Amino acid sequence: MNLEHLVKEARSGNDEAFYQLMRLHKDKLYKVAYAFLRNETDALEAIQEATCRAYLKLSQVKHPAYVSTWLTRIVIHICTDEQRRKKRLILRSTQPETGAGEIIGESDQAAIRLHLEEALAKLAPLYRHVVILKYFEDLTIREIATVLGQPEGTIKTWLHKGLNMLRHDLGKEW
Repeated sequence: MNLEHLVKEARSGNDEAFYQLMRLHKDKLYKVAYAFLRNETDALEAIQEATCRAYLKLSQVKHPAYVSTWLTRIVIHICTDEQRRKKRLILRSTQPETGAGEIIGESDQAAIRLHLEEALAKLAPLYRHVVILKYFEDLTIREIATVLGQPEGTIKTWLHKGLNMLRHDLGKEW
């Protein structure tokens, strides 16, 4: 069964078709949610909420071919809402807090990752979202523009500004 047929069947009330549709997209949606929330439990809850919202709003899908983009947007909005609700940073480290003396004993790669996550957390949400989608999810500029509903030029500008801020912030520490 092709994607467009699944969407049409799901829109007509076929729960099995909706289930198959969500199964096709579950891995991609989880990766996006985890990239934003950096916590497995929160990412799974975001996917659960996205599934519920998608089920209730499936009739709003105008073009079945773009259902993947539509589902990704739902997940991004849920992740953003969750971050605001909890008033926490997007890329919070899932490791327990440690003193500065303990970080020195860790591998260089772990220290670099921690610095990078801290620098990403300082970015404005628009810039952070674009950087995450580009470099953590390997989306093209065009795909990011579609997901965020912005022109490609705007996405390029946000990416450029976000990367410059990261370079400035990381250069200052190292």
